[in-house]
Amino acid sequence: MGSRGRSRRQRDAELERLGGRAERRRLARRTKRRRRTRRAGELPLLVAVALCIALLLKTFLVQAFFIPSGSMEQTIRIGDRVLVDKLTPWFGAKSERGDVVVFRDPGGWLRDETRPAPDPVGVKQLKQALAFIGLLPASGEQDLIKRVIGVGGDTVKCCDAKGRVSVNGVSIDEPYVMSGNAPSDIRFEVKVPEGRLFVMGDHRANSADSRYHLDEQFQGTVSEEGVVGRAFVIAWPSAHWGSLDKPAVFAAVPDPARRGRRRHRPVA
Repeated sequence: MGSRGRSRRQRDAELERLGGRAERRRLARRTKRRRRTRRAGELPLLVAVALCIALLLKTFLVQAFFIPSGSMEQTIRIGDRVLVDKLTPWFGAKSERGDVVVFRDPGGWLRDETRPAPDPVGVKQLKQALAFIGLLPASGEQDLIKRVIGVGGDTVKCCDAKGRVSVNGVSIDEPYVMSGNAPSDIRFEVKVPEGRLFVMGDHRANSADSRYHLDEQFQGTVSEEGVVGRAFVIAWPSAHWGSLDKPAVFAAVPDPARRGRRRHRPVA
């Protein structure tokens, strides 16, 4: 009888252990289901937050731009993607000589540009959505990219005895100009109005820049208000990666406001 009672108690204990394990497994499965449900519910919120952050970055901080032409070779090549700083203009920073800037078409500058073949239906809409939030470079906007040669008040002239461009009477050696190109095949002299920029492409023989609009209002200069931002890095492809630093050649160019200023003697 004693052995029979012990065996019954052992069976009961074993059943209890098995029941406890089954209950724990049920609880674990229930917890996993709750976690999956919670994650599924959080996913749309996380996507919305990520899209908002991307849109804010594109609107106020950094935007990618696709380069469709060779006007900035050999610095920037066809098909490169550059990142443009859109933040500093919000704080009143002005474009400086040597900066590579993206700006909106002043009017008709893109008239002769070739357009890429249209994308199929569906692909076009997807690209537009991704470009809108800044996840793809903007390729369909009416924007150009050039280098700032002169700012408001500067006198930009070409050419000196060595065929170089001068700014405020100082000739500059331009290491970024496409190999084999002359600094300019067009002779000009422009006094840049305040609030405007004189811009040129680095591929001087293949850039319809300010020099080609000298007979228009403001002599081919573009408004600072039309500047989207300064390109600061080539982000893609990785083989072309590099920063777009301002060249040192403009350091010797004097501020036009200081040229010819006479020092007045104090009155005794």
